[in-house]
Amino acid sequence: MKFAYRFSNLLGTVYRCGNLNFTCDGNSVISPVGNRVTVFDLKNNKSNTLPLATRYNVRCVGLSPDGRLAIIVDEGGDALLVSLVCRSVLHQFHFKGSVHSVSFSPDGRKFVVTKGNIAQMYHAPGRKREFNAFVLDKTYFGPYDETTCIDWTDDSKCFAVGSKDMSTWVFGAERWDNLIYYALGGHKDAIVACFFESSSLDLYTLSQDGALCVWQCDTPPEGLRLKAPTGWKAELLQEAEDDDEEGEEETTVRGKAAPPAEEQQGKVKYSRLAKYFFNKEGDFNNLTAAAYHRKTRLLVTGFASGIFHLHELPEFNLIHSLRQRALVPSISDQRIASIAVNGSGDWIAFGCSGLGQLLVWEWQSESYVLKQQGHFNSMVSLAYSPDGQYIVTGGDDGKVKVWNTLSGFCFVTFTEHSSGVTGVTFTATGYVIVTSSMDGTVRAFDLHRYRNFRTFTSPRPTQFSCVAVDCSGEVVSAGAQDSFEVFIWSMQTGRLLDVLSGHEGPISSLCFNPVKSVLASASWDRTVRLWDMADSWRTTETLSLTSDALAVTFRPDGAELAVATLNSQITFWDPENAVQTGSIEGRHDLKTGRKELDKVTAKHSAKGKAFSTLCYSADGQSVLAGGASKFVCIYHVKEQILRKKFEVSCNLSLDAMEEFLNRRKMTEFGNLALIDQDAGVEDGVVIPLPGVKKGDMSSRHFKPEIRVTSLRFSPTGRCWAATTTEGLLVYSLDTQMLFDPFELDTGVTPARIRAALRQQDYTRAILMAFRLNERKLLQEALESVPWGEVEVVSSSLPELYVEKVLEFLASSFEVSCHLEFYLIWTQKLLLAHGQKLKSRAGKVLPAVQFLQKSIQRHLDDVSRLCDWNRYNIQYALAVSKQRGLKRPSEPPGSNEGAETSDDTLHLLGSGQAGGAGQLV
Repeated sequence: MKFAYRFSNLLGTVYRCGNLNFTCDGNSVISPVGNRVTVFDLKNNKSNTLPLATRYNVRCVGLSPDGRLAIIVDEGGDALLVSLVCRSVLHQFHFKGSVHSVSFSPDGRKFVVTKGNIAQMYHAPGRKREFNAFVLDKTYFGPYDETTCIDWTDDSKCFAVGSKDMSTWVFGAERWDNLIYYALGGHKDAIVACFFESSSLDLYTLSQDGALCVWQCDTPPEGLRLKAPTGWKAELLQEAEDDDEEGEEETTVRGKAAPPAEEQQGKVKYSRLAKYFFNKEGDFNNLTAAAYHRKTRLLVTGFASGIFHLHELPEFNLIHSLRQRALVPSISDQRIASIAVNGSGDWIAFGCSGLGQLLVWEWQSESYVLKQQGHFNSMVSLAYSPDGQYIVTGGDDGKVKVWNTLSGFCFVTFTEHSSGVTGVTFTATGYVIVTSSMDGTVRAFDLHRYRNFRTFTSPRPTQFSCVAVDCSGEVVSAGAQDSFEVFIWSMQTGRLLDVLSGHEGPISSLCFNPVKSVLASASWDRTVRLWDMADSWRTTETLSLTSDALAVTFRPDGAELAVATLNSQITFWDPENAVQTGSIEGRHDLKTGRKELDKVTAKHSAKGKAFSTLCYSADGQSVLAGGASKFVCIYHVKEQILRKKFEVSCNLSLDAMEEFLNRRKMTEFGNLALIDQDAGVEDGVVIPLPGVKKGDMSSRHFKPEIRVTSLRFSPTGRCWAATTTEGLLVYSLDTQMLFDPFELDTGVTPARIRAALRQQDYTRAILMAFRLNERKLLQEALESVPWGEVEVVSSSLPELYVEKVLEFLASSFEVSCHLEFYLIWTQKLLLAHGQKLKSRAGKVLPAVQFLQKSIQRHLDDVSRLCDWNRYNIQYALAVSKQRGLKRPSEPPGSNEGAETSDDTLHLLGSGQAGGAGQLV
């Protein structure tokens, strides 16, 4: 198994902080999520996270007018120039200060960043190769406090900058003679946003106290005059003009006719036409975000209380007023951090950083286009469905969310738990989710009706720390944290079957044997007990450990058991004979960082850290381990060596990321983090107790600690997922950069493969193609086989190559349009080699599950499309019958009837079945 895995997607969180952007076509939303950026494709119902990360949380994102480039700036002032076409970083730059906003000019030639109390204009990077993509053009001074917002005119001649000192400054992008800068006042609070009117220098400014000022300019954009050059530049320009324009009587300035003397003396002036207030009723809090659509003159404003308004400017007519409590109860009192409007003005995106929620709302029909929210607190556990199509996550907020791995969206959220969720798992069918919680209940959820159909409780109130379901899905078990017992329930009846006693410490983990009715329970009493369901739940074996057990898991074939202990060791056991087969020392591989409030070094604090989650790979050859660290370690079980170490995050906004403290924070009095300058307490910052996982939420400066809480490998063997402080990270197999030949020799070349295809020796060509293992050659070889000869060729394939053909077919279903052809290949292969594959089901199970996942996705899409077409045809027949009943005397070939039929078919053909396709 080759561990060529790379970061694939980020689930579990959709928005953290920063500004939202719509793409040029208006079909996608670009949302900053921590130190990453996710693109939500609203038309195709997919989300994808860019394979890049900044050093700190993303502060602002600037999108070029053509949608090809993006400038991503983090809280530390580091900027990344990203190509959205090839999804890669083109250039890195440091602005040497905290940047609040960045904006490209409409012509794409320049961009402006607001940093501190200044605004800097840079030449925008073009499509040519440049040594330095960020070239500073001008620096604009004027505001006395931090600058907050930027807006450009349509012709890119001027831009406006708002500031916290309650002033707005209009600057010229060129050396205009009648406009160098202009300062606007009239507000009593910090400026939140400023917007130019379309094809005009008229300006709207909004302040934090809910005031809107309308400013009128006495000069149109065409009235701006370039400043005449002086000195040697003027002499050179005059000589060139004298040579080229001897016959002209008019004096020119840079090729343009000079304006009259009266116009040269006049400067640009602004006057305030009106001032409006949002808080007339008095139920509005601070204005926090705003967006303006120039074509429709639509102003969208958001407030700290969760209210947003739609107004028409410049008359300030209220179009819509909506409190999000009416739509989203969970976000009713949350601050709206960012607002964006797409190019057509139909869709409005809202970002709420309090709960990490992202909404896209169509204001005309008052309906949702997108409604996504991550876990409010950290995610604790995750589980893959048996086909690998869904992921279920549980968090400290008591919510259970189910995510689609193909689209990246959450499609159902269960909120029945009243406390933190500690464990989640799927049953073997994949349609039932079982969860455990600290509220003393274990709940079963149905994915068909999306309801909680079973609730399991204990005779005495207890807190459940883990949950497990047997392979049949009939038996549910949960471990107690305070009573040291394991409870067994029946899924069918919901009755408590048995209470397993014997442990002398809290139950930390449970796991059922995948092939037998044996339950393994790990506890802090330094033992792992094996309970046999067939023998009245008696303890068959007790495995003694050297330290407290934190996690236990079975290999997919059930022949091996892995246990993670508090001394950073992973021990492997034979469950049949209760014999230890190996151990791995992982203390040096974990590499924990030093938190800001730690008084000991990371080397000494690592002695108390250990792996808290374990997971076998799909083939059982490797084991994944993670804990209170930014690393996920993958070990080879047989060789007991470290195969690869993944760094799940490089975000320095999280705590415990660095091994050593930053020397800039070290003073003669000690660490600056231990001095709370705002609290006014003589003792300084309160040091957290040892073992605290979540930190002190009441502190003024709270930094979440990086940790990996759960790991799971996909049953398909193509990807694995980890729940971390950053979110749900998915790592997929990178087949593009991997050259992995199979039994390759000098006689296997692409030329010989194509020669065998010309000779119609398909079996030999396919075998050579799989030995070379090049995807394009594999596709060419398989698709060259006539569909009538697929059965003969598939039956002649050796057994060793059948699994490889199935894996290739499963991956081809996701990208190929030859659906029926590959289905024929799949059917003939399984019919010809089904018995042999069944004899070694444990080894080929990942490939078969990957194949099932790919076919199931096509089944869902095609069935949805067919249902939509069937209902539309029934509707068309019903309409035609109604027309016939109303006009029985009308001849069948009349023009009016034909027009009605055409209109009906056009109406049906314009509909879409949930993104699956149109009427065919």
